[in-house]
Amino acid sequence: MIDTPCRDVPLEEWAAALGLALSEGFDFFDWLTAVDQTDAEDNPGFDLVCHLMNSATGHSSQSELARVLIRTRVPSGQPAVSATRLWAGAAWHERETYEMFGIDFEDFQDGSGLGLRPLLLPNGFEGTPLRKSFVLASRASKPWPGAKEPGEGGAAPGAGALKEKPGRRKINAPGVPDSTWGPR
Repeated sequence: MIDTPCRDVPLEEWAAALGLALSEGFDFFDWLTAVDQTDAEDNPGFDLVCHLMNSATGHSSQSELARVLIRTRVPSGQPAVSATRLWAGAAWHERETYEMFGIDFEDFQDGSGLGLRPLLLPNGFEGTPLRKSFVLASRASKPWPGAKEPGEGGAAPGAGALKEKPGRRKINAPGVPDSTWGPR
């Protein structure tokens, strides 16, 4: 496996770098996403990453497709230029990145005329779940219809029930707030 080269560009040069890669033969848009780097000490924001391939390469069994990553840092609250003018397939990825990270894309076009809009999350969902600052809501618990947890009993009183064991301590997963968090 060959390491994929990565080109880091300033945000102002993002669109030009994508256009340059296309002119160099990187004509196949593979994916686009972001990485939350808002906790970085130097230049906090989101790393916007685009993976492209050159479809004219890799035709023999001995060679692989030429690949390149184009990466830029987008400060929180600033938009990036959309890649949809170069690759129509970027629309789905930009909608997902918009919804999950809150990164806006200027000049976004998907042919619908509806602009950037939710893609994966249910209607009315608030927040950007792939940001590090997003607090996970506590999970709704529903009693299991089968056997009870150890120590919760189950036999009728006086019917030779085993001695009750203490129940398990409830532990929340990392990032899940305790039951006192949120509206009441």
